[in-house]
Amino acid sequence: MHSLITLATLIVAASAARPFLNEPNTGLEEYLGAGFPVGKLPNLTDIRGIPDFDFAARNYLNASSYSFYRTGAAGEWSYRNNLEAFSRVRWRPQVLNDVHSLASTLPAPFFIAPAARAGLANDAAESNLVKAAYAGDILYIPAIYATLSIEQIAAVKPVNGSQILFQQLYAAANLTAVQNSLDRAKAAGSKAIVFTIDAPATSTRHRAARYGLGNANSDTATLTWALYAQLHNMTSLPIILKGTTTVDDVHKANSVGAPAIYVSNYGGGQLDGSPSPLEICLEIYESDPTLFQKTEIYADSGVRYGTDVLKLLSLGVRAVGLGRQFLYANAYGVAGVTHLIELLKTEIAADTANAGIQDVRKIQKERVNWNPLTTNGFRGEKEGVGAG
Repeated sequence: MHSLITLATLIVAASAARPFLNEPNTGLEEYLGAGFPVGKLPNLTDIRGIPDFDFAARNYLNASSYSFYRTGAAGEWSYRNNLEAFSRVRWRPQVLNDVHSLASTLPAPFFIAPAARAGLANDAAESNLVKAAYAGDILYIPAIYATLSIEQIAAVKPVNGSQILFQQLYAAANLTAVQNSLDRAKAAGSKAIVFTIDAPATSTRHRAARYGLGNANSDTATLTWALYAQLHNMTSLPIILKGTTTVDDVHKANSVGAPAIYVSNYGGGQLDGSPSPLEICLEIYESDPTLFQKTEIYADSGVRYGTDVLKLLSLGVRAVGLGRQFLYANAYGVAGVTHLIELLKTEIAADTANAGIQDVRKIQKERVNWNPLTTNGFRGEKEGVGAG
């Protein structure tokens, strides 16, 4: 009995040692001091990493707006796991590689993922995201439940027509409404439709529900492969499937000719207990690495650092999305969104060099130790809980 009590005490102590933090401690709060006023944004020059935007938004936005952006599904275990999965795998750096010319040739392999209601952080709403994406030469995918309309967002693009936007879309029971959205997206110049397939119903989101806020999309829709085929007859735009969480669905999507596949678990906001994109992409690679060559695969959810982006790229992911963090950065307007883009570009360049990678487009899977996430090696929640 004594040994069982001792073991239980150790388990409780281990769990208590790793609290559910909202974001890693970057030293920002200590730097600002205990008297930093609520409702004020830190100076943008004090934002040194992407997690700093979370504190800034939480301190500046009203509770309901921040909670709408931040909320995860149910106990938020998937939200937490999205972040923790990246920390479980370790680099295997390759030293004495010539990376001198890397920074000047490095592309920006990330994009602004669809996230609703940018107007909760800034009155200019999605227009700030459009402008910063154009300046940073990255893709932006507006959400269908954006604060601004499809037409208003398109009007912000430069008149030379050089900026590329995709348009996110949900299915609805009323296909006439879906057809209308498809037609409007094409008329506005969208180059592709990102069809969200992992939200057939509303989800449990306690944090946002306290303020009367739930999903931006609360409609229940019948999502089937037959519907996906039907959508192809409703528009000439390519339709990317967003929300695949198993290798089986990737195989199916590839077999029906999906032009691209978007791995995501809705930022941990739809089904609690769903795997992180890093785990999903590893499953895809271990099942059939050629799937990454057969179709373009994108991914989002849980990305906070340049190393997170690189770990996904090493499996074959084409580009990596961030959603919440850009909404937080939008509290600063265009300058904040631009700052986030530049921070991530800088981190990716430095991390690529420090890992001994000579070309970000040719990162080898072997540069990462994947054992903690493999079927036999995954320790998951047996290790306790950590930063979310």
